[in-house]
This record gives sequence, structure tokens and C-alpha cells, in this order.
Amino acid sequence: MAKQKFLLLFGIVFGVLFVTIPTAIVISDINSVHFTLIDNAGVMIESKGVRIYVDPINLPTEYENTPADAVLITHPHADHYQIASINKIQKDTTMNVFPATMLDAIDLFDGHAILPEEQIVVGHIIITAFYMYTLPVGEYPASHPKEENWTSFIIDCGDCTFFHAGDSKNIPEYEQIKGLIDVALLPLGPGCQTMYEMEVVNAINTIQPKFVVGIHYIPPTNDQFVTSYVRFIECTYINLNYFSSYKFKI
Repeated sequence: MAKQKFLLLFGIVFGVLFVTIPTAIVISDINSVHFTLIDNAGVMIESKGVRIYVDPINLPTEYENTPADAVLITHPHADHYQIASINKIQKDTTMNVFPATMLDAIDLFDGHAILPEEQIVVGHIIITAFYMYTLPVGEYPASHPKEENWTSFIIDCGDCTFFHAGDSKNIPEYEQIKGLIDVALLPLGPGCQTMYEMEVVNAINTIQPKFVVGIHYIPPTNDQFVTSYVRFIECTYINLNYFSSYKFKI
């Protein structure tokens, strides 16, 4: 995935931050990206010696042995932002990244504030914050208001580009990333909080990734999605249980 595509896509990039990663660390096969679905929307991505977590929650003690080079948080809801789990995977050089409106978290973790369309660079990985929001339902306000500038993330590992949608509906901004994503990590529900059922299908068909992994589900919603909706998409759907892994070779 050409990095230039993202620079063209977003125009002027704000405040790019570089973090040096020791090259002696060997995490996964040099020709693949190792992916782990943690719990809820939590994921771990390991590529060429760099380890990225997004929204880690409910981490077992053994994850202290797999510290983060970067922790990315999409928004402050308790099923995405869990202080105990973030603390568990810290090391001296960990970069903690939060939406700019999460002031308390930024202060607590000496974190980096980010807004949609801004980028940071961690080792060889380019991370671009993108849009994440839901919409009002009748008289009820949006559970994830657009004006909060909470973030999804595009994680470009060079040979494989991930998109972590966080808690989002199928939003118009997905047209901007059509054809640019290898692996889309999309929430499966519930519908009052995220995209749901055919909304997920429509998001997939807009983004046009090579692979999709369902996140943010209550079992057996993931299996039900396979049974009822995978036939409507034209990419490979990977159905993972929580705390299971998959190796991507793009």
C-alpha cells in the first residue's frame, strides 16, 4: 500500500511525530503481520518488530510480556479505554495516543493528542487518525457525537494496511478510503452503539478491503454475521474469537 496515497488523500498532514523503535526486536515473521483480537474492540498488531495496540481491555497478566510500542485509543468509553490494561503494556518508550478531547487521559499517560486526518509514525508504521462517530436516533442524541473528534485509525504497516473503525456507523467519510485498506476491523454491534448487520455490509462494500475481521460483538453475534451476511460481501471475512490470532501475508 503506497504511503503516498494517504498523503494525497488527506492533503496537508498535521504534526507528524516519529518514534524510533529498536531494530533488534523480532516479534513476527518478517514477511507477515501478526494480528490478535483481544476483547471487544481491542486488537494487537505486530509487524517487523513493532507492536501496536488499539483499545486494549481485559488484558491477562501475561500481556505484561508483550509491551506496546504504541497504544491507540479511539474514545473514552469504558469498553475501549481501560487504564489498568494500558498500564499493563507500558514500557519507557511507549507512545500513548488519544483523541485530543481526552484531556485527562493525555495528562495521565503523558500522551499524544491527535485529531482526524493527523498522523504519527512509529518505527516503519504510519498511523493516520480518521473519523469515528454515530448519529442521533429519533429523540436520542448520538452516543458518539461527531463534534467530539473521536478517532478511528488507519495503520499502514507497509505491506498491509489496517483500518480500525472503533465505534462508528457507516459514515460518508468511508468513501475517502475506498480501495486503500487491506484489512478492515469493523464493529458488529449492538446497533444502538455501532454499525450493525446490513450497515456493516454496506460499510464493507464502500471501503472494499481485501479482508474483514469483526470486532465489538457479543458472542454468538460474530457467528450469526457469518451465517446471515457474509454472502453479501466480496472480500474474505475472517471470523475470530476473542484472544485468538491470525497471520496476514499480503
